[in-house]
Amino acid sequence: MSKTVLISGAAGFIGTHLIELLVESGYKVKILTRSSRVSRENIVYWSPEKGKVPIDELEDLYAVVHLAGENIAGRWTDQKKASIERSRVEGTRLISESLAKLDKKPEVLIAASAIGFYGNRGDEILTEASTHGDGFLAEVGVKWENATKAAKEAGIRVCNLRIGLVLGADGGALQKMLMPFKLGLGGKIGDGKQYWSWITIDDLVGIIYYLLNNNIEGPVNAVAPNSVTNNEFASALGRALNRPSIFPLPAFAARAILGKMADETMLSSTRVVPQKLLDLGYEFKHTHLEEALAGILKTNI
Repeated sequence: MSKTVLISGAAGFIGTHLIELLVESGYKVKILTRSSRVSRENIVYWSPEKGKVPIDELEDLYAVVHLAGENIAGRWTDQKKASIERSRVEGTRLISESLAKLDKKPEVLIAASAIGFYGNRGDEILTEASTHGDGFLAEVGVKWENATKAAKEAGIRVCNLRIGLVLGADGGALQKMLMPFKLGLGGKIGDGKQYWSWITIDDLVGIIYYLLNNNIEGPVNAVAPNSVTNNEFASALGRALNRPSIFPLPAFAARAILGKMADETMLSSTRVVPQKLLDLGYEFKHTHLEEALAGILKTNI
């Protein structure tokens, strides 16, 4: 009998790729969704706003992969920030507490987190053992990961997946960057010295699959082994597209467009190493940005 994995955020960029991999690998997939408009087999409906999860439909699961959360993109008004935090923290807590109540609990909960946990740290090398940083995203990250407490205390193996900048041809941050770079209007952001820790979508879903099948718990940095500065990223993307990358976006302009979000995302420096995965011998498909972009863009130029 195939193992069943319940996935929230299944319609998103990561979720759609993960489902494809799991189905190909012989897993049975159930989708946890808020949308009553979705009507097909293997759907579980929940209402995180009302604190409702159908407990009886969570029995006989091998694992839960929790990816749902409001997109951080956009100007961070007080209302937007509250919604970002609530969607991550309260949703994760609801799932964690619901799983803890089951007579037959899943073996593992893989809960999304983000490298924003570390805050803006310059060129400091950051591993899973590093402390959390300062700022809104770091504060949310701490609460987000702590929201899995009930599942841990119930004996469920919990992995907090600290995800970096996800690169793929059909979604994520790279898709939004392509147009200006294709037009020759791309370039560094701010002074370009800030570190960006990235990962391809293939490696990210590969890591989730690896965590499902290996006895690993706690925080896991889901980034490639070699982070790059923003300037190096812009140059590599320009070369991959055979376009110049000489038009910088000044820091003040980024702030004018995105406000505080710019400081904690595009202008923030987070040099993260996937130390736990490296120590375990996980084999990345893409370890260097140049070859990763070449593979992604070969069908998308």
